[in-house]
Amino acid sequence: MNTCFLYPGQGAQYPGMGKELYEARSSVKELFDMASDMCGIDTRRLLFDADEQELKETRNTQIAVTLMNLTVRNCLLQEGIESAGCAGFSLGEWSALADAGTISERDLLPVVMKRAEMMTEAADSLNIPGGSGMAAVVGLASEEVEKALEGINEVYPANYNAPDQTVISGTSRGVEAGAESCKNAGARRVIPLKVSGPFHTPLMDAAAHAFESYLEGCTLSDPSKYLYSNATGGEVHSVEEVRRNGSLQINSPVRWTSEEEAIAGKGYELCIECGPGRVLTGLWKRSGKKVPCLPAGSLKEIDTVMQKIREMDL
Repeated sequence: MNTCFLYPGQGAQYPGMGKELYEARSSVKELFDMASDMCGIDTRRLLFDADEQELKETRNTQIAVTLMNLTVRNCLLQEGIESAGCAGFSLGEWSALADAGTISERDLLPVVMKRAEMMTEAADSLNIPGGSGMAAVVGLASEEVEKALEGINEVYPANYNAPDQTVISGTSRGVEAGAESCKNAGARRVIPLKVSGPFHTPLMDAAAHAFESYLEGCTLSDPSKYLYSNATGGEVHSVEEVRRNGSLQINSPVRWTSEEEAIAGKGYELCIECGPGRVLTGLWKRSGKKVPCLPAGSLKEIDTVMQKIREMDL
């Protein structure tokens, strides 16, 4: 089966995620132990016991979501389900990098932790009155969102999620003004997101530059399978691109609709969302692509994926 794994990012987290997978698979327990050792934190407590507010903090979110993504991939591999290609949304791209063999799972977790620290420090250092954040604009084409934001300071298009859904990001003041302008332009809804910074905007330049320097000392390799980039929306072929896109991803928009186009054109038979929730499954369906996409964040969902594969193989 020619499959593409899709890894969710920040905002997909929820309290208790991964607990049933942990209890069902000894290999997942080993993965959690490794993550706790590498990060110096109790990852079981973080994923299973932390409340929504604690999980929302970037330092916690990024390691928790990444560990959940790796957990789901681990469970799929145990069932003999492997990917021919992979992509991740924002933070999730780092899980895709591990899937593509550009970084080991052991090395990945400290890198993600450092990424989170740098992003948190950059957001905190802005000292923005009222804070910052992101919001999803639903019901407008991306071009209409871009037009609605013209002339408004401190807000930017950040995530191109779907043909009719774009996330805006910036200061709270800027996002509020941008949301109002988008509503006036005809947006059906504007939904605040569970994040703690103005991610994927020039406001994160300090974090992007710091992370670029940090990545110079990290061991990375060329991708061993098809890999797709948030920064370009296309394929990644070399370690040089991995390093460059790793920093660009922090202060540039996530071009997810372009990635979906690239993935849909590659001939995959099935996409599988490897991580918490169903955000990417929903975005894929909104794109209108004919290739099926299924979530796999629970034992029941993994069973559904296996059944779908059996049906498609007949």
